[in-house]
Amino acid sequence: MPSDNTPDPRELAPDPVAWAERNAHQAGAFDAIGEHYDEAFPNKEGQQDCVRRMLSLLPPGAHVLDLGSGTGLPTARQLVLAGARVTGFEISERMLELARRNVPEAEFRRADILDLDPVERSYDAIVAFFSLLCLPKERIPEALGRVRASLLPGGLLCLSMVEADLDDAPIPFLGSEIRVSGYPREELRRVVEKAGLIVEDERVVAYEPGPGGAPPEVQIFLTCRRGA
Repeated sequence: MPSDNTPDPRELAPDPVAWAERNAHQAGAFDAIGEHYDEAFPNKEGQQDCVRRMLSLLPPGAHVLDLGSGTGLPTARQLVLAGARVTGFEISERMLELARRNVPEAEFRRADILDLDPVERSYDAIVAFFSLLCLPKERIPEALGRVRASLLPGGLLCLSMVEADLDDAPIPFLGSEIRVSGYPREELRRVVEKAGLIVEDERVVAYEPGPGGAPPEVQIFLTCRRGA
């Protein structure tokens, strides 16, 4: 039974209908954004550097899950070119179309982060670049728990978030509206470590999106290892 200080997960779980409606709204926004995402966010050096560090620690042919794979660029493509076996989860049909065209060597599925089933398959590594920020804060620990359980012992997680103090806030984004969450960097680290993930590397990058895109932002990149 939960202690007095631990919420019952059943009380935190959202209404299934409301959650489905929320997901449909988020997916629709990314359908509308489509290829414009890569135009608005070019030159993802921080993201690519994080993947390079991870690849240097993985065995050849490692199986990597890309959570929130978007158009498949640059991450799924970078992983495939390095010889990794790649599975991508994405909720937007339009993004899936683009990803399958851009990275035909990878397997892409229409799935939400919270569809991740640790019993179904385990991975050498998981990457989640700017995908957890699309969840409300109350569900991020659950998502991280699923990620940890889906990693093989000693497996790696590359995670990035935009530094902010937001919880499921609606924001205008490339002509659509999406709901996003964010943490100050110290709080993000605490949330990740509480989920049983050991932070081995932390990088903070000041990022300037492309012309006509989003405002400048501070991006946090964590490389983590599954704890015992």
